Amino acid sequence: MSKLNPRQREAVHYIGGPLLVLAGAGSGKTSVITRKIAYLVEQCEIPARHIAAVTFTNKAAREMKERVGQLLQGRDSRGLTVSTFHNLGLNIIRREHRTLGFKPGFSIFDDQDSKALLRDLLLHNDEDAEQVQTVQHQISTWKNDMIEPEQALAVANGPLEILCARAYEAYNRHLRAYNAVDFDDLILVPVRLFGSHPEVLERWQGRIRYLLVDEYQDTNLSQYRLVRQLVGYRGALTVVGDDDQSIYAWRGARPENLAQLQQDFPSLKVVKLEQNYRSTSRILKAANTLIANNPHVFEKTLWSEMGSGDPLRVLHTRNEDAECDRIATEILDRHLRERIPFRDFAVLYRGNHQSRMLEMKLQSYQVPYKISGGTSFFARAEIKDLMCYLKVLVNRDDDNAFLRIINLPRREIGPTTLQKLGEYASARQASLFDACAEIGLEQVLPAAAIDRLRRFCHMIESLYQRCVQGDPIAAIRELIDEIGYEEWIRQNSASEATAEKRIQNVWFLVDSLRATLERLQEDNPEAGIEEAIARLILIDLMNRQEEEDDSDRVQLMTLHASKGLEFPHVYLMGMEEELLPHRNSIESDTIEEERRLAYVGITRAKRTLTMTLAKKRRQFGEEVECAPSRFLDELPAEDIEREGLGDVSPEQNRAKGRATLSGLRGLLDDL
Repeated sequence: MSKLNPRQREAVHYIGGPLLVLAGAGSGKTSVITRKIAYLVEQCEIPARHIAAVTFTNKAAREMKERVGQLLQGRDSRGLTVSTFHNLGLNIIRREHRTLGFKPGFSIFDDQDSKALLRDLLLHNDEDAEQVQTVQHQISTWKNDMIEPEQALAVANGPLEILCARAYEAYNRHLRAYNAVDFDDLILVPVRLFGSHPEVLERWQGRIRYLLVDEYQDTNLSQYRLVRQLVGYRGALTVVGDDDQSIYAWRGARPENLAQLQQDFPSLKVVKLEQNYRSTSRILKAANTLIANNPHVFEKTLWSEMGSGDPLRVLHTRNEDAECDRIATEILDRHLRERIPFRDFAVLYRGNHQSRMLEMKLQSYQVPYKISGGTSFFARAEIKDLMCYLKVLVNRDDDNAFLRIINLPRREIGPTTLQKLGEYASARQASLFDACAEIGLEQVLPAAAIDRLRRFCHMIESLYQRCVQGDPIAAIRELIDEIGYEEWIRQNSASEATAEKRIQNVWFLVDSLRATLERLQEDNPEAGIEEAIARLILIDLMNRQEEEDDSDRVQLMTLHASKGLEFPHVYLMGMEEELLPHRNSIESDTIEEERRLAYVGITRAKRTLTMTLAKKRRQFGEEVECAPSRFLDELPAEDIEREGLGDVSPEQNRAKGRATLSGLRGLLDDL
């Protein structure tokens, strides 16, 4: 226990009753949980099989179990339960399936299974996916809030809620008929079981004699009830949580569960872990000052022995293009000048859409990066589709790209046609594209199939001629209209909002192709569309490098995905009203959770923190004025350095950018 600080040691040793460990960001909470498990086994002589620790992700559970195994060093840890809430619930259902009325080998419906069942019950097709998703979400919310179908129907207000409540009843009935449970049932079913069968609950309370719960602020109502039932009145409980890092209300998390502990257990002991082992004092001061604007049941103040550190920086930029350019060039500059590995940089943002422009900038400067907790721009289906059109446009031998787009949107070219085309092309040692034009194909395929294949090839050839002889970007835009790609996206998206985002991605790629072509022509006026597409293809390939080349990359992720992680140098982009805090939170008056989200972002930084914002952003094709985030005004002014407050012309920005790049080239020449 020598490596623990006094507060951590107090939390590990206390077993006299229920305990809340209020663990601030970077305060070593995982060490407390794992060492307490070891302490319970080694010093308190509680058999490992009577101890359970629950958390929220499989990764966290695995890491926790590995660390406990190392601490116990060969002592008997058989039967120790370290799992997610849902795995614990699954084990309870499996052991008690007879009492619950399930047959052995019951099924677990995943998200897609549930959607398919609801689609059948609602008599909907794929084009009604948005309503199916709405009903599914509402049923999940009711289950997490312990609301039965008949209760939901009794309080339903309006046609949609009535529809959801009726679907809920039918959905549950069908699950039972299928001998199945869904993801939410893994918690709800055990809670109901324990409520109606005291003898079963007593058996499980005897099996789990000490319970530890991680990230308690993220528990929903049904998870809270499960914990309360298993602990009973014995109070053999340690929960670890931080109300300042509760950022999952949208999926049912109730930070008030922390406060509820004092009512459930009047003898509750609270131990605060306030020493931070991650960040400099200035970063922690900013985080403390910001979060102090939220109401608190438990007060705490993070502190560090890691020195004052650099001031926090706030960069004001002209627009999102300048914002992303500044982040990309600065990371490259610091990588080269200060020899900072790319992996030490993280760029955090409120929404995944903010990464599009940043990805393009990083790629144009050949800065490797990795998207975490989201989908890379080039990995999105609509971008892959359009990239394949561009690949076939400049390389008729690209059979993989040809196969992706030949029937997209649908052209009534089926798998049998493509199989015979492939066999013919292999025999002739020709590409699929070239094989379509050969007379010999008429001996293999019917005339109608050949006509459809050749019409596609003619469209590609015509597009190429228009690109070479006229405006290539205009020609590509015309192609997208001609094939009806926007309408195809709308027909294959879960909602109109999703479709709009995907369509915006398509036009963003076209704009990026135009910008790439213009940059190439600055150096070589003869450069054409083939060179521009080749550059984009290279960017795409860089984005899909093998895992062994993935070790040194800038980390890009949403603020939600960053929770639990830490990085030496953090860029927090989009510090504007309606981005952070998000527009929805302003309209629904849930600013407190957005402030906690900003707090999570700040406390990811170990050494330096840079926050960026844009004066204007493009929305629905137009530039709109942006207001700085209110959270910037809540930070300690004496620890903030601001740059770019004055009006800087585009020419000045470009000149500064050229000077930066020139300096970087000089550095590269010296390497």
